[in-house]
Amino acid sequence: MRKFQFAALALGLGVTISALAGSDIHVTYAGSMGKVMDEGLGPAFARQQGGNYQGQGQGAYGMARLLASKKLTADVFVSITPGPMHILKQAGLIDRAVPVASTSMVIAYNPKGRYAARFAAADTHDSGWLDLLATPGLKFGRTDPANDPKGQNIVFTLLLAEKYYHRPGIADQIMGGVQNPAQVNLEGGLLTRLESGQIDAAAGYESEVRSAHLPYLTLPDTINLSNPAESKQWYDTVSFTLKDSQGQDKTLHSQPLVYYAAVLKNAPHGQQTGQAFIDFLRSPQGEQQFQQYGYAAARGDDLVP
Repeated sequence: MRKFQFAALALGLGVTISALAGSDIHVTYAGSMGKVMDEGLGPAFARQQGGNYQGQGQGAYGMARLLASKKLTADVFVSITPGPMHILKQAGLIDRAVPVASTSMVIAYNPKGRYAARFAAADTHDSGWLDLLATPGLKFGRTDPANDPKGQNIVFTLLLAEKYYHRPGIADQIMGGVQNPAQVNLEGGLLTRLESGQIDAAAGYESEVRSAHLPYLTLPDTINLSNPAESKQWYDTVSFTLKDSQGQDKTLHSQPLVYYAAVLKNAPHGQQTGQAFIDFLRSPQGEQQFQQYGYAAARGDDLVP
């Protein structure tokens, strides 16, 4: 888990430290948001409020389950896709979540790796990039679809690519099975492994990959899960099955890549502080921070899980 603490000072923003006593904030978030939260939004909010920020991230489903079981408490949870928010709704911890940003699926690659030139020359208007990912010996990394929405989303993207490029079977050829342990990595370490050369390419969100200054392949809207307008015609047409915690088969369906934020009812620093953080995320300053770290504007409506 990523952890970060920031002790802020008052910076002449029209408020005083004494007026904002108790304005510390603990934010849990999807692990891919580490840079924007711990380097951008969290410290900026702390400076504005004159308090302390603590951020903690891991795969969004895993984080949601920790919060739902009360093994972890936080003021705010920020997730990608509605799925993790449904877990908190069922646990009685939230009533509503609001969109704060969006992104798309991309394929990142190591700029110094042995396949870098081939990735740089790849044209996603045809299926050559799929053949490249399926190259024997190429090491492709992704996160666990059982615990992380991104791990699910790359499966959906590859299944959609099969249809879009008319290449049946190519997804399984690339993945070697939905939960292939040779490919599945923990959320927090995936891009680090890519940067260090342990893997050649990785599934990522455009936002996190841009934040890490890594090169990547931009994929068509039809398969990259970024555009809610493509849901009915494309995104909703693919699904896959995983075992749930009780060992039962569960069929998963794709959802557009929108980030949602919610205040938790058991927020240790109070729901008012949590709401202030979400208001900051949606403010012009917050939107600028998201854009700076490679995120697109929020899409869609409020979520009532």
